[in-house]
Amino acid sequence: MEKVITLYHGSKSGISGAIAPNSRTHCDFGKGFYMGTDRTQPLTLICNYPHAKLYTLNVALSELKILDVEIGLDWALLIAYHRGKMESVKLSSIYDRFANFDKDYDMIVGYIANDRMFVILDRFFHGEITDVALINSLSALKLGRQYVAITQKACQKIDILAVQELTESDRKKLKQESEANRSKGIMMADEICRKYRREGRFFDEILKAGE
Repeated sequence: MEKVITLYHGSKSGISGAIAPNSRTHCDFGKGFYMGTDRTQPLTLICNYPHAKLYTLNVALSELKILDVEIGLDWALLIAYHRGKMESVKLSSIYDRFANFDKDYDMIVGYIANDRMFVILDRFFHGEITDVALINSLSALKLGRQYVAITQKACQKIDILAVQELTESDRKKLKQESEANRSKGIMMADEICRKYRREGRFFDEILKAGE
């Protein structure tokens, strides 16, 4: 029996042509077609664009090879690789591990680095907080899940159910929500820095240990 789930996708100006894995390269899990389980998540990413559209989708998961990434350090390091944060240790064993982490899969399922988490991840990548601080922060945030179709085979399993065009009023409200979430993230990161500043390893230490 075909397993079908309903997901949401935000587009800055609308989908043109067939659905394809052609987002920008430096996204959480690399180039792909991104969909979320929570309809509000993609909305905050597209609220600055006047022609933004929200798509409701049906996705058939059968016959796809799916990588489910649990939340934790591997999740953070996979994002680091795909966002180009590991280039300083290119050709090292840790770089190779994450370069091949999702090889031969059609779809990646993992948690979204939302507005609040993005701030904390950025501090981790810049050496301001340790892996212990990062992992402790993950449990404190209610992160949504995202499904990323990284092959054309996966994209062909996606059907559009509905399209919603955002009004100016919608976008203004979402901008405020996005800014509020980022502010909460900064406050949380400051608190985490203080609490765990002497525990764990920093990002550059992890990369060096994996060379």
